[in-house]
Amino acid sequence: MPTYLIAVCEVTNPNENFKKYAAESAKLIAAHGGKYVLRGPAAKLIKGEALQGKVVIMTEWDSLEHLEGFLNDETYVNDVAPLREGTGNYEIAAYESLPPNG
Repeated sequence: MPTYLIAVCEVTNPNENFKKYAAESAKLIAAHGGKYVLRGPAAKLIKGEALQGKVVIMTEWDSLEHLEGFLNDETYVNDVAPLREGTGNYEIAAYESLPPNG
């Protein structure tokens, strides 16, 4: 079942490690079969202020298992994910798609 990773990010320190994290994680996402659905700030805030100044990232995966393959990749865990430390606040979750008759 298609699965989506959604990250709501408040980047407070866009330093060199953050830039390297973004580049290296994008390579690993592609290598594990993930694809970006959206990445960036809201084009327009419709209601509320919770997303003001936030960046939202959504990636699509063939299944939760494929997403977990990325999240558990040794290179991601040991070399890439640590680059994000100290660069901001991140809320991240996985959501499975509705069934076809939904």
